[in-house]
Amino acid sequence: MANVLNEEKKQQVLALGRLGWSLRRIQQATRIRRETAGVYLKAAGIAVRPRSGWGRCEPKPAISVIPDPLDPNCHPNPENLSTKGKAKPTSKPSNGNEVITDSAMVPGPSACEPYREAIDLGLSRGRNAMAIWQDLVSEYGFASSYQSVQRFVRKRRGVQTSEARVVIVTAAGQEAQVDYGTGPMVRDPESRKYRRTRLFVMTLGCSRKSVRLLTFRSSSRIWAELHERAFRRLGGATRIVVLDNLREGVLVPDVYDPALNPLYRDVLAHYGAVAMPCRIQDPDRKGKVESGVGHAQKTPLKGLRFETLEEAQAHLDHWEQRWADTRIHGTTKRQVAAMFAEEKPTLLPLPLEPFRYYQYGERIVHLDGCVEVEAAYYGAPPGWIGRVLRVQWDELCVRLLDPKTGQLLREHVRQKRGWYRIKEEDHPKRDATAHFPTAVASRSRRIAHRRALRRHSPQARRGRSAPHHGRSLLGQEVRYRGGR
Repeated sequence: MANVLNEEKKQQVLALGRLGWSLRRIQQATRIRRETAGVYLKAAGIAVRPRSGWGRCEPKPAISVIPDPLDPNCHPNPENLSTKGKAKPTSKPSNGNEVITDSAMVPGPSACEPYREAIDLGLSRGRNAMAIWQDLVSEYGFASSYQSVQRFVRKRRGVQTSEARVVIVTAAGQEAQVDYGTGPMVRDPESRKYRRTRLFVMTLGCSRKSVRLLTFRSSSRIWAELHERAFRRLGGATRIVVLDNLREGVLVPDVYDPALNPLYRDVLAHYGAVAMPCRIQDPDRKGKVESGVGHAQKTPLKGLRFETLEEAQAHLDHWEQRWADTRIHGTTKRQVAAMFAEEKPTLLPLPLEPFRYYQYGERIVHLDGCVEVEAAYYGAPPGWIGRVLRVQWDELCVRLLDPKTGQLLREHVRQKRGWYRIKEEDHPKRDATAHFPTAVASRSRRIAHRRALRRHSPQARRGRSAPHHGRSLLGQEVRYRGGR
């Protein structure tokens, strides 16, 4: 018998099934058995890839390389292709005793030599060769290629070897990876001191197009708002969002059944996306956004300070448009902007209205059948007194949800502090105080009248003991406290 999945894992499996993923790939990504995923997909009417189709991948597209217009070596002369790597003599020898000299064999001074001080200043700030070359082109009109700066920097700093990584190939419009990184130092408008910012990066898995945004602080709502801003900059949303197990997105990290932040989950559902948290201590699953974070930290932001957050964001956006989008990616060997132009039509269309943000929490139903939200009271359905409900509220309404299934129980309009809001069907069917028996009320009046007569009797005023047995004024036999 198949396992029973919660609503979040069920929606994740259905979303991956609609994308055409195989059961084996769904099992590797979600840690859910293939048999269980297949049962849910068949119940939802989603076609499951047959067993004969497992392991078949689409052919890898041809790779085209766009040459760098600033590199003079990118436009070779056809007549020199056969003599590539050979020396071309300057003159024909007349006899065997003459020595052939070639000026090309003698290395000349580097084109970076006049900019040695600027390069050393960039190296002292920790900037890499790409950032230094971009600064030289923008500020000094440097006309040589990036390779010349790279060779010059390598001689000054030494060779650094990089670790090999596995490349994950994704379809166009299918996946985006998100992560936080440390941003530049920006002056805080409140304290007037420089403060470290946070760098949010969203990278598309196919084209490697990135959106980079800066913020001073982070929360569940800010994390979701950054996703919205990134989707609107891209002009669409992806089907899957791969993220780390940070608190803003994942409440309880788990290998098999992570608990997502409900606000973050609803924001992604509003845009038609589903979240896929990485396994714990597995950052290579989102290596593309990790590379995008490091690219921004080392190249445009390293060693720089800004006076306002708007100035820092403008500098980052200019670098994104001028350099990051026009670069030739090292893995795909194609220009990022050209690949994004092909991927953009495959993104999901944006909804007409933005997401309405809310706050959420848990509340206990009081004895009056209401829960309290910001000093106002809202009625719950009958049978929930003393139990815990999930509550969502914003500026317009308050929603009461079942804590297990997430089903909407009641929705109320926001009230002022101290006011109540109860549905008509939740009121008691009868008013208990209006249906007391008449005999009970009359008996209460007689008892009160008897006690009044007893307090004002002559025996009580003189302090003498009353007879042992007697008849009260109402004709009933009573026994006084002083009698035997």
